[in-house]
Amino acid sequence: MTNTPEHLPDEIAALQAALAAERTARQEAEARASGAEAMVAHLKLLIAKLRREHYGQSSERGGKLLDQLELQLEEAAATAVEDEAAAGPARTAIGPFTRRKPVRGPFPAHLPRERVVIPGPTACPCCGGKLAKLSETITETLEVVPRQWKVIQTVREKFTCRSCEKITQPPAPFHVIPRGHVGPSLLAMILYAKYGEHQPLNRQSETYAREGVDLDVSTLADHVGAGAAALSPLIELIRRHVFAAERVHGDDTTVPVLAKGKTVTGRLWTYVRDDRPFAGPDPPAAVFFYSRNRAGEHPTRHLAGYAGILQADAYAGFGELYDGKRKPGPIAEAACWSHGRRHFFEQADLRKAPLAVDAVRRIDEIFAIERRINAQPSGDRLAVRQNEAKPLVADLEKWMRTERARLSRHAATAQAIDYMLTRWPAFTRFLDDGRICLSNNAAERRCAALPWGGDHGCSPVPIAVASAPQRCTP
Repeated sequence: MTNTPEHLPDEIAALQAALAAERTARQEAEARASGAEAMVAHLKLLIAKLRREHYGQSSERGGKLLDQLELQLEEAAATAVEDEAAAGPARTAIGPFTRRKPVRGPFPAHLPRERVVIPGPTACPCCGGKLAKLSETITETLEVVPRQWKVIQTVREKFTCRSCEKITQPPAPFHVIPRGHVGPSLLAMILYAKYGEHQPLNRQSETYAREGVDLDVSTLADHVGAGAAALSPLIELIRRHVFAAERVHGDDTTVPVLAKGKTVTGRLWTYVRDDRPFAGPDPPAAVFFYSRNRAGEHPTRHLAGYAGILQADAYAGFGELYDGKRKPGPIAEAACWSHGRRHFFEQADLRKAPLAVDAVRRIDEIFAIERRINAQPSGDRLAVRQNEAKPLVADLEKWMRTERARLSRHAATAQAIDYMLTRWPAFTRFLDDGRICLSNNAAERRCAALPWGGDHGCSPVPIAVASAPQRCTP
């Protein structure tokens, strides 16, 4: 019951006790909110560190830990808001952590806007005089229209000729699946949910059933198989386009695969064509291949007919591709300077090792030149590299060999130097060919853009999976 003046206690001691109880409750709520804010700050810092380390490791452990921390961050942020609301508007900060609500940016401009105008008064509420519009205040709220199912009835009327008695009817419309009963948008949604969102067909079937549409798993599986067959010509065109390039980027990434009673780790190999760095006119594209392991036989099969330049990391499985006796010819290896720099950067960032810091500084000078000549013709890029980058690379090699002689072979900086010096011809090939990039980031971004790999903010390019996709559903 609400305390009205006649129900308030008369004794001062009772009033003081009630005030103290209210103050204690508020302080407890503020303490909980402050603790939640501290946890949010700690989790955000930990996630930022893991995100930086995540892209430089091959194990899935970091990715799983990152997902778990993201979940904890959600819970901590929700708890902070709940405790902040419980503390009330009179809350006084008692700790060093002050929760700052993020500033919301504008909603995407491409979304349609629906105006809902709240009717204003017809006359002045003070004097009853006539009103003239001065301005308006707009508050935007993001909303969604639930998915709607519909059945499209395609009607083909039959006509008969009264003279010759022949029957005429328009031809049947095109179907992605011959004699299929699903439209192209529904088929695309099923395929994307399976391979883009990694929703198994049984979960899709259950979701559709809750929406009043019965599509059993066997029917969905038929649609997936027919859809893959329908897309196979497009996949082949993309594959040919990618491997028609004079230089391709190559990389691989792990992918969780459902197996009997457990989840195993498969591989997705990506090969990217991107001629934009040297002003090539052909559009970029990427093609993916799936395998159950990381054996070198897979890239050997993927690149069986290719004899250009492969921009990749130091994966040993690529070794046969660079053999001089290979048919139709050896592939030229172009090493990734981002990988070489990463080994030094880890030592410079974590241990503040002076030699690693110096190495990062020297490599960054070379990257600065590359950023300046990006998207220029290969001839122009080659001229700048010969005049500006080549002396820096020569000086870097001399410096690394001098410092390596003074280091133990067990030193982390020595291992970083060995990584580059043992592959020095592949690292310096870019100096003699304007088509080669300084890094393999184009392929790494494609792998990172996969739903389980994160994203590096790369520009979207066409993607094709050039293998039996039904077997690699995580």
